[in-house]
Amino acid sequence: MIILENLIKNITNDDVNHNYIYRLIKSEVSVLMYGELTTVNAYGIEIESQNIVDGTIVHIQRDCVENISPQRYKVKNLLKMVYDNTVSPIHMIDILGEYIDEYTSDFDECLNNIASN
Repeated sequence: MIILENLIKNITNDDVNHNYIYRLIKSEVSVLMYGELTTVNAYGIEIESQNIVDGTIVHIQRDCVENISPQRYKVKNLLKMVYDNTVSPIHMIDILGEYIDEYTSDFDECLNNIASN
C-alpha cells in the first residue's frame, strides 16, 4: 500500500483536539488472465482519527478500505466527500458502502479493456 495523498482536518471541542487524517492509497491487484498474471492499480481510502489532550494522543482509531476502484478520480472524489463531511473511521463503511459496491464493476471494465488490447 502506498499513500498518495493526505488531507488533514483539525477540530477542537473543549479541551480535546481531534485530528482527522484522510488518505488516498494505492495497491496493486494481481489477476490471472488467459494463463498470465496481470497487475492492475487499485485505489482505496484510509481514515484515521486522533484525540489529543494537553499535547498527548489519548486515542487513535483507523479504518481502511483498499481496492475500491481502479479509477483514481472516483476514489479521490470519495476521499473529498468524507473529508468535507468530517467522516470518522467508525462511520466510513456506512457512508462509502454503496459506492464501494457500485465501483466493483470498474475492475471488470478495466480487465475487459486489457483483454481487448
